[in-house]
Amino acid sequence: MIYWAQLLHFYQPPTQSPSVLRKIYHESYKPLLEVLLEHPQARITVNINGVLTEMLHDFGHDDIIDGLKLLVERGQIELTGSGKYHPILPLIPRKEVERQIKLNSKTNKHFFNKLYQPEGFFPPEMCYSSDIIPPIINSGHQWIVLSGIAAPDKWPLDVINYIQYDDKQIKVLFRDDIISNKISFQAIEPSEFLDNLKKIKGEKEKIYVVTAMDAETFGHHIEHWEDLFLAEVYEQIESPRETLTDLKQATDLAYQHSRFLEDDSMTQEVQAVTISQLMEIFPPGKALEPRASSWSTSDEDLAEDNPYPLWMDKNNEIHRLQWAHIDICLELVDKAIAISDNSEAKKYAAIARGMLDRALHSCQFWWASRRPMWDINLIHKGLLEQWQTIVNAYRAINVSHADEAVKKECYYKLVIARDLRDKITDSLFF
Repeated sequence: MIYWAQLLHFYQPPTQSPSVLRKIYHESYKPLLEVLLEHPQARITVNINGVLTEMLHDFGHDDIIDGLKLLVERGQIELTGSGKYHPILPLIPRKEVERQIKLNSKTNKHFFNKLYQPEGFFPPEMCYSSDIIPPIINSGHQWIVLSGIAAPDKWPLDVINYIQYDDKQIKVLFRDDIISNKISFQAIEPSEFLDNLKKIKGEKEKIYVVTAMDAETFGHHIEHWEDLFLAEVYEQIESPRETLTDLKQATDLAYQHSRFLEDDSMTQEVQAVTISQLMEIFPPGKALEPRASSWSTSDEDLAEDNPYPLWMDKNNEIHRLQWAHIDICLELVDKAIAISDNSEAKKYAAIARGMLDRALHSCQFWWASRRPMWDINLIHKGLLEQWQTIVNAYRAINVSHADEAVKKECYYKLVIARDLRDKITDSLFF
């Protein structure tokens, strides 16, 4: 048996315009959910960052949230944890990682209620370093999914390995980068995909394959790909009707999972499952330490000790300036919160804190990567959010009763940030 665990990542940055989100809604989100609802044999793992859940509600697209809720109730999808504003977790302080995970959980619990009980964790862009494991484990997640390139050896097919942290463990799954990228770039047809899975299985009794990509791949990046690929695959692995009837009637998710996995009448060679269901099927493997990387990292990048090339390329001067600016944002917000001692100071410190959460989003760095992504307006939008953070943080500091020497030191940092901002802006003119 071949167990196919597909993860779809739903995300838009906090700077996204209502018109672009509406376009993605019509091209991708709505038709994608229709395909899943029309194919009850479909099983996928879904990450939706809290910032997008919030925007869908604010911009009048609650039907997407409702559709996801229905699919969770039917046992077709599971939801994962992540960071609310899609920051690159290995590149921000641990307390910010913890905060982003908590914000994401709070937001998605608000919209999904009891249906939001994530077992797994999706690090934005699958960016990994060992530093992010403690806050992920401490927030109650039981598994993490990473890019195949993060695997120190060939990614496994028949065991579930784990990462050890002190006396705790978290299971780790690796996506098949080759197949995932073929799907993402429309380089594989449904029949070819299924044939590839069978070739990978070979003579083994059972294997699993994890694929993962942006949800926007289907319909937005590739027109009608949700029908031309996903629907076609689901129709070829359709489960017997009696199994589907039992599944619909089940109310307990664990019961749904066990029935789905244990029913002897399920004779298809390929079955769609959620990632969490894999834990019920495959035995534990060994402890390992994945490599620092992302789902856009190449072997060449790793050889050059450049694990996050689209967000902090050591050869990219704009990336260096952006992160220097972020560092000052972090310092001034921390100082503003620490010394705010009156209502006005606390008001501006709170604004700065909220702006900082948004200002950490990954897209501004991605669009500055020149590999080949380059968009001066989206880089500048991110820079404006960072600058608003600094303006409010310094205002909080300046109206506090802090010592003048402290205010002076913070002003010097503001001046440095202003210089960094100007250098980043100047780089956008060429």
